[in-house]
Formats: sequence, C-alpha cells, structure tokens
Amino acid sequence: MSFKAVLRSIFFLLILFVMLYVGMNNTQRIGFRFPGVLKDTLTAAAGLIYFGVFAVGVIAGTILTAGSGGGRKGGGSREK
Repeated sequence: MSFKAVLRSIFFLLILFVMLYVGMNNTQRIGFRFPGVLKDTLTAAAGLIYFGVFAVGVIAGTILTAGSGGGRKGGGSREK
C-alpha cells in the first residue's frame, strides 16, 4: 500500500470525525431551501442536512476525478 493511499484514508477519516462531531452537536431542526429543485422547505436536523450536502459533494468529486478512463493503462506510444 502506498503512503499516498494511507494519507488519503487518514484525511477522509478525519473529515468523517468532523461530520460526526457536527451532527452530535447540531440536533436542532432547521429549514433547507433549494429553489428550483425542492418545492417545499425541507425541515430536518442540522447535522443530517450537513451530512447530505457533504455526501453529494463527495459523490460529485469522486465522479469528476474518476473521469471516463479513455486512456490506455500501459502509457506506451502507438507507433508501429
């Protein structure tokens, strides 16, 4: 396993800990509006809404960084 993978895992666990901490300390209900997508105001615990927004961001970031994978894995040239 590479050092870069371990560092990413530690960083991701740190972010998850911060989310857990925020969720435990923000239990009051808040309203969330997203004009054009949600017709009504979504009312839920602040920590839950925070988690939802974070999850959408993680999924979007994963999709954007994964890319289509159109290149070759070998990295060699195409010359004959």
